[in-house]
Amino acid sequence: MYEQASHALLNEILLELKPEIGSFRLRHFYTRLGANFYAIHSLFRLLYGDRPDFKEQIVSLVETLALRYIERSPHLRKSDLARERNYNWFMSQKWVGMALYCDRFAEDLKGLHTKLPYLQDLGINMLHIMPILDCPPDRSDGGYAVRDFRKIDPRIGTSHDVELLAANLKKRDMLLVLDVVVNHTSDEHEWAKKAREGEKKYQDYYYIFDDREMPDIYEETMPEVFPATSPGNFTWDAEMGKWVMTVFNNYQWDLNYHNPGVLIEMIDIILFWANKGADILRLDAVAFLWKKIGSPCQNEREAHLLLQLMKDCCQVTAPGVLFIAEAIVSPGEIAKYFGEDAINAKECEIAYNATFMALLWDAVATKNASLLNRGIKNLPAKLERATWLNYVRCHDDIGLGFDDNDARLSGYDPAQHRRFLIDYFTGKFPGSTSRGLPFGDNPKTGDARISGSLASLAGLEAALENQDEQAVDASIKTILLLHSMILSFGGIPLLYYGDAIGMLNSLEYLADPAERDDNRWMHRSRFDWSKAEKRHQAGTVEHRIFIALKKMIAVRKETTAFADFDNRQLLEVDNPNILVFSRTDPQNSRNKMLVVANFNVAPQTFGIGAIKTLGFFQQQGMKDLCSGASVLPENDQIIIPALSFYWLAD
Repeated sequence: MYEQASHALLNEILLELKPEIGSFRLRHFYTRLGANFYAIHSLFRLLYGDRPDFKEQIVSLVETLALRYIERSPHLRKSDLARERNYNWFMSQKWVGMALYCDRFAEDLKGLHTKLPYLQDLGINMLHIMPILDCPPDRSDGGYAVRDFRKIDPRIGTSHDVELLAANLKKRDMLLVLDVVVNHTSDEHEWAKKAREGEKKYQDYYYIFDDREMPDIYEETMPEVFPATSPGNFTWDAEMGKWVMTVFNNYQWDLNYHNPGVLIEMIDIILFWANKGADILRLDAVAFLWKKIGSPCQNEREAHLLLQLMKDCCQVTAPGVLFIAEAIVSPGEIAKYFGEDAINAKECEIAYNATFMALLWDAVATKNASLLNRGIKNLPAKLERATWLNYVRCHDDIGLGFDDNDARLSGYDPAQHRRFLIDYFTGKFPGSTSRGLPFGDNPKTGDARISGSLASLAGLEAALENQDEQAVDASIKTILLLHSMILSFGGIPLLYYGDAIGMLNSLEYLADPAERDDNRWMHRSRFDWSKAEKRHQAGTVEHRIFIALKKMIAVRKETTAFADFDNRQLLEVDNPNILVFSRTDPQNSRNKMLVVANFNVAPQTFGIGAIKTLGFFQQQGMKDLCSGASVLPENDQIIIPALSFYWLAD
């Protein structure tokens, strides 16, 4: 967009850039900078326009973008151009992801090369490597307390190893996803060390106060993230003699984005890893980026402005790179991280569908789809050029973030229902076979979240201990049912390492002083490669889960109706235990899929009268693409077995 004031400023900035920048051929860079500069300037002015060093800071920003573009390799620039032409490339049904810890899956980055055949055997083509940057070993928060944003943990490898892995993945048509922790640093980061030494510049990188007056005012409205292990939001640093904002843990210092220097540093770091070959960057804890007195300091408007700036800047230098918003917030807030008041994603192209995940676990516990149906119906709409990341579980705890009003309309008291779910998945509820643990217990609110592997939460651990074949069968069906939902719902499915072979809870973490106080490590165990070998042995639990998932993934990739172009329609049926939705081929609206899921432990029937008016079951029956079986109605009724699903096509 051409606008005179910003265009005049851009001309001035270009004259002030370092002389060596002008010696490079930057045609595509200048084209993109011109196209995005009005937005960059407007956002930067909204956030920092009242600062006397405004122009100096925006010159520094543009210079950073230019220098990182110069460093961007020819093959990455070529990829950028291809993705600009095919701008909906990530909306395809062909992408299926997996999140894993490099050291727990393959020891290190070099070893990960040898494990890629396992991922390809399953059908995975998007690899999310959990944080691998340098952290203090005993206070790493699982990789999210970063000591050096440009250095890989030496136990895992080097930045050159990342480039080699990215190149290997590219040859296999696989995507690389890396984390950038944008909200905070370790208290051992160079910036924090310099702040401790009294350097004003770096003290301004954080929220640092001489006494408790301002921290106490912030605390009036700020919730606690980890009330049991890290109460409060501020920590006294004895060496510095000051209070520091530490929302997550006392060794993680929150960055102060009121300072434009922090934003420019973080954009530089984002582009650094984009230039190492990352296709997608997961931005951690984005809901917390802007702190404001008198507010919860989450989901603030300025946090969205910061993300828009990060996106605009990345589009100038590395437009082929996507962002994932790690914002595990209320259902009404999640979709805002795609970018409000836009048609195309203006912040992050991908966001975690945490509400869908919570609703799926509710259906498992209640054995019905009542809240699931209602919650899906009220999911906020996404933008056209944006997509959900759908998952059953991830490295974190499972939060129960469904909408309270949806719970009430489904006949539940929200607080009591969450308590039931916590009791169910921690095995306290009568008849439950789940083996989870409560995480983040808050005695003030009674709230908690849930830790545990998928298989253990689904009852497989208890079933194997009891040698109950019927229970083993039910737990395997539950695991497959949950995956059938994330693979067909619309968006990118993200599997979690170990789930494809039914890995159980591990108590190894109790022996490690750095982990034993965080029970999320029970589902972050080392990948069991001997167990993985059993996927080749017919009849084993590992084989039954792996082969079924492999088939589902293959079918998904072949089914264009599963691409994500707002082509899902939730259908109402006369049975609250059933979830039914249709998917329409975006290229041919006459090609439709019908997805049916039964969350009950008994077979269920439902009438298809209303569904027939939408074009389904026009012939004698429909074919289930996963089993190959024909599904035939009787008296306009369909029977679906317990804990089962259909992907139906004519």
